[in-house]
Amino acid sequence: MSTRKIILSELRENYTKGGLAEEDASPDPFLQFENWLSQAIDAEVIEPNAMTLSTASAEGEPTSRTVLLKGLDEEGFCFFTNYGSRKARDLDANPRASLVIHWRELERQVIVRGKVSRTTEEESRDYFRSRPYGARIGAWVSEKQTSIIPDRATLQNREAELQAKWPEGSDIPLPPFWGGYRLHPDYIEFWQGRPSRLHDRLLYTREDTRWEVSRLSP
Repeated sequence: MSTRKIILSELRENYTKGGLAEEDASPDPFLQFENWLSQAIDAEVIEPNAMTLSTASAEGEPTSRTVLLKGLDEEGFCFFTNYGSRKARDLDANPRASLVIHWRELERQVIVRGKVSRTTEEESRDYFRSRPYGARIGAWVSEKQTSIIPDRATLQNREAELQAKWPEGSDIPLPPFWGGYRLHPDYIEFWQGRPSRLHDRLLYTREDTRWEVSRLSP
């Protein structure tokens, strides 16, 4: 074990990169999110579409992991995964989830909560076809995602088999065990770090077909 002593209480940042005022925010949370995402891309944030997805099993056991935002429209936030994965099993049993998108370089984060449903097979197929060759092969290799395997060679051997079956340029079919989910938000919170920990927090909550905007205490 390392002998280095880490004093966690001394690790801190003073956030000074901006504010978030009601008059500057869009009344539409999806437009507000797109604005912030565009700014994160312009700031060259690494993987600006990375987000933490938190789910819970039927027994209430929580799990969080990082996934990539791959679709955004007025219906919600889309990501894609193996339908046999732990996250998929959680969502089948308990179809509500939370997302956190953190843009450290901009001192911002967005929290999203809502109900989750599967995307259509057509949506899943369209996205699957847009993926690079290696990622499409990889989806088939990890058919039994999260299962215990003896070693890495098991994956590499399966990859070689599938590459021989579907050489580059082949029309690789959508795996029947793979597809998308869409989180339909009813809660979207935009957080902007501010000096002295007096952060700006604007909360959008859905009321029927419209969104209410409130300021939260930091």
